[in-house]
Amino acid sequence: MKPIPLVLALVSAASILSAAPRALPVGKLPDDKRLADLKDLNGYFPFTPPTTKEEWGQRSEKLRHALKVSVGLFPEPDRSPLNPVIHGKIDCGNFTVEKVYFETRPGFFLTGSLYRPKGGSGKRPGVLCPHGHWNEARFYDAGEASVKKQIKEGAEAVLETGRNPIQARCVGLARLGCTVLQYDMLGYCDNDQISYQLAHRFAKQRPEMIAEKNWGLYTPQAESHLQSIMMLQTWNSMRAIDFLQGLDDVDPERIAVTGASGGGTQTFAISALDPRVKVSMPAVMISTAMQGGCTCENSTFMRVTDGNIAFAALFAPKPLGLTAANDWTKEMATKGFPELKKTYEILGAPDKIMLHDRTEFGHNYNLPSRQAMYRWFNEHLDLGSRKPDVEQPYKRLTEKDLTVWDDKHPKPKGGDDFERKLLVALTEDSAKKVTADPEVARRGWEVVLDSKLQEAGKVEWQLVSKKDRGSYLEMPGLHNNSTYNEQVPVVWLYPKANWNKHAVIWLSPDGKAGLYDQNGEPRAEVKKLLADGNSVCGIDLFLQGEFVADGKAVSETRRVMNPRESAAYTLGYNRPLFVQRLHDVLSAITMIRNDQPGAEKIDLVGLKGAGHWAAAANFVAGEALDRVAIETGGFEFIKVKKIRDPDLLPGAAKYGDVGGLIKLAAKAPWVVDEKGLPDWLK
Repeated sequence: MKPIPLVLALVSAASILSAAPRALPVGKLPDDKRLADLKDLNGYFPFTPPTTKEEWGQRSEKLRHALKVSVGLFPEPDRSPLNPVIHGKIDCGNFTVEKVYFETRPGFFLTGSLYRPKGGSGKRPGVLCPHGHWNEARFYDAGEASVKKQIKEGAEAVLETGRNPIQARCVGLARLGCTVLQYDMLGYCDNDQISYQLAHRFAKQRPEMIAEKNWGLYTPQAESHLQSIMMLQTWNSMRAIDFLQGLDDVDPERIAVTGASGGGTQTFAISALDPRVKVSMPAVMISTAMQGGCTCENSTFMRVTDGNIAFAALFAPKPLGLTAANDWTKEMATKGFPELKKTYEILGAPDKIMLHDRTEFGHNYNLPSRQAMYRWFNEHLDLGSRKPDVEQPYKRLTEKDLTVWDDKHPKPKGGDDFERKLLVALTEDSAKKVTADPEVARRGWEVVLDSKLQEAGKVEWQLVSKKDRGSYLEMPGLHNNSTYNEQVPVVWLYPKANWNKHAVIWLSPDGKAGLYDQNGEPRAEVKKLLADGNSVCGIDLFLQGEFVADGKAVSETRRVMNPRESAAYTLGYNRPLFVQRLHDVLSAITMIRNDQPGAEKIDLVGLKGAGHWAAAANFVAGEALDRVAIETGGFEFIKVKKIRDPDLLPGAAKYGDVGGLIKLAAKAPWVVDEKGLPDWLK
């Protein structure tokens, strides 16, 4: 067959698009809430407290699972040997500090400082101290001038202590009788196998890292496996608990965690996901406002429906302390904390939550905040101190004192090749678990597709016009979803004489125009369906057809204003376009079932360019569909090459890709690629 000239192809495509009747006047877009501005990390994220304990039990289980999927830890990787190394003990009087590193994955090291009290006997509480985005973190030095100003303001009391408040809280906790691990975020201090620039300042896609094999972070392939810096740091926190629990002097039943800012994000994440955490205090992070600005604090799907207040609520009814300052947390006392307090009351633990509200100070983990934390931990970790908030001076340790690597303990290699190999190993680990247990894949897809037929909403058919086409009626109209304020342009073709009570949903990359050929006639397969007595529905899925001012297919998805090329800044707060289009298909199924008298069976067709939508809809709809024909055309989510591709679907490759959707469906579809068209379409 000779190739079609480009000009002719474009004319043909334009002819097809113009052949479809409009549901709305030219120039008018659907009245659809999804056309509004996208939500970003600076949006408003309120939390509605539960009304009963039973309600929260179901809701929290769903939310926790969704969070675990979004941060890339469902299923969790294998817990390989930590191979910990502890060396270089420094005697600081009534406490010691040691240098620590261990492998959270084979060859992937976590580094930090281990603070231990001297004297005493028996098991002690173990406390994790993630640091947040302070410059050089474990090695931080605020400088004399800055601390002197803070002392005048009442934020600090001792010059040397105030120069590194991150170190100060570890010293304070050790003196209270805790074993404390202060560990490095990726790219900070001794932990630079993945660089600071990559982990926290990533801005531009790296074409050389985009590949179907051996990909890098932030790429479409990494997103399709839910691999992110948020994943790696949360996993490091989990393995840090493993490390603490393995120490002879630590009581494995008394594990706590506290960190501020980005360290607060790590604190609420690990507290929500790991049941071993018994007391938690995320500082200056939890609020209904800004949710976390760094790439390390965001992952796709993470905050589409809920925000940081909800994640904090997942710790209930265990003891949760919070701090607020003159930053994005400044309204916590009236927005967020009352709802958390109500949740704790519903669960019968009103005294297990506390807010240290000091908005006269800027973003901090200063002395008053540390003192509030000491009191909270003293009470809930049974430390037994009579004066837990008295912070004694100490000699600050510098980078030279604390750095982990030396001639006897050489720094491991990192860089691009290491990054690729790490993601390959994580991919292989996850694939084994997904393949071995179909239920893992199903539960993953539940979050990825974020769609259930019973939750599609109330959808009603609105007829716009009707035209007699001889053997069938052509009826453009709208599917109005009043539950979600959505309006989807459609066209229904009805046989006039012999409707067999079958309704066929026809999906096409051209929207409802895909029902027609270049001459404006129904395409051959549609004519076959009509001749056999089927009614046929063509849909302009979201951002198809009448959703777009010029009617042309979108080549790139919308994005939030953030210029950094990480998909999580958009898709961490908004559903992927693929999922929105799937929702439109489910809305159509709902409309037919509830608002189309006489329809007894629903069929679904998605030929080349639309088969992946049909595969997802068939997986979600289950027994609601009768006959399903899918043509994948070789499409796989792993092959998507742009983070703004309309078909980018985070997590899809991880849980089996298109083939997995087909295999896991309750009703096996007819796969056109393998069998050709079914008889009812020939």
